[in-house]
Amino acid sequence: MSRHHDLDTWIDQHFNEQVRFLQALVQVPTDTPPGNNAPHAERTAELLLGFDMEAERHPVPESEVRAHGLQSVTNLIVRRQYGEGTTIALNAHGDVVPPGEGWVHDPYGGEVEDGKLYGRAAAVSKSDFATFTFAVRALESLGAPLKGGVELHFTYDEEFGGELGPGWLLKHKLTKPDYLIAAGFSYEVVTAHNGCLQMEVTVHGKMAHAAIPTTGVDALQGAVAILNALYAQNTLYRQTTSKVPGITHPYLNVGRIEGGTNTNVVPGKVVLKLDRRMIPEEDPVTVEASIRQVIADAAASFPGITVDIKRLLLAHSLKPLPGNKPLVEALQKNAQAVFGEAIPAMGTPLYTDVRLYCAQGIPAVIYGAGPRTVLESNAKRADEHLVLEDLRRATKVVARTLYDLLS
Repeated sequence: MSRHHDLDTWIDQHFNEQVRFLQALVQVPTDTPPGNNAPHAERTAELLLGFDMEAERHPVPESEVRAHGLQSVTNLIVRRQYGEGTTIALNAHGDVVPPGEGWVHDPYGGEVEDGKLYGRAAAVSKSDFATFTFAVRALESLGAPLKGGVELHFTYDEEFGGELGPGWLLKHKLTKPDYLIAAGFSYEVVTAHNGCLQMEVTVHGKMAHAAIPTTGVDALQGAVAILNALYAQNTLYRQTTSKVPGITHPYLNVGRIEGGTNTNVVPGKVVLKLDRRMIPEEDPVTVEASIRQVIADAAASFPGITVDIKRLLLAHSLKPLPGNKPLVEALQKNAQAVFGEAIPAMGTPLYTDVRLYCAQGIPAVIYGAGPRTVLESNAKRADEHLVLEDLRRATKVVARTLYDLLS
């Protein structure tokens, strides 16, 4: 189809400009914590204006942002209306985890070396600010008659669950698209993902001098009993497997632990933070109740300790909505043409804020610029990077898909 060829040509001709756009976005930090994301939204809006794209700014009230442990969130919506018909939203998130140790490249440099662009969020998910923006620009460059419209949703609360990002835009009825494509990787169309439950478990004992330990209650020994009981669950979880390709079984991770006062003091308090990944077939309510029971039973085996459990996050899994078929088929067909290989539709063990759109009945899939696996991109690790050829090709796939669905 010559229109597809025209889209590809425009993207090739403007690719250096697209890379510079992504570099500019990587150069404005959005580390969460601390979660000061408004400056990045302002910079993005300013750059979009340079492409004659007007972004609506939707600041989330400071009190709500602070209550979520962030500093500032401004979500952006760009609306492009072509005619009557379907609205397709494209969503990417700008907030990221801090860079951490061990970088060879400047995490905010956006340096290009050997065809790769380095920087925190280069792969997840500032890359798709660029993919989606340039796909829409390519689509509009055709000057062809189109139906419906496109919306760009650039949001800033994914690492913390999305309630202040897409959740906020949807709750305040600022958008209700017919379809959604959300930031993802180039070699798979993701239609399902795990849910995630995060909890904070505080074990209280009673401090005492280490020389007279019997006058205290050791919260750390109590916590060890709880940890052992939690880790034992992972063996049981292996028996529960998902029918969704790409997703295996549930898993529980204790990612942070702090407690105690000093070497010579019996610990009076220990805090654990746990993350439980739920496969799409599981019911979050049952999962949470079961974990609370495991903790309570383990705590009961250690006299004198008390336990407080606080839920930090409950992200539902993404289950494929029946209406996602046109999106999946258009993306797969165009990805096969551009990449020269079959691109599977599958699940991913991550959780994302896409589930919030699906909860509103909006069929959604995850597709964007990135490698075959999260591991290859170094996402959330040192020297995160994006292969620029994946960015170029994913942009073509998204542009062609928008054209197919809106022409």
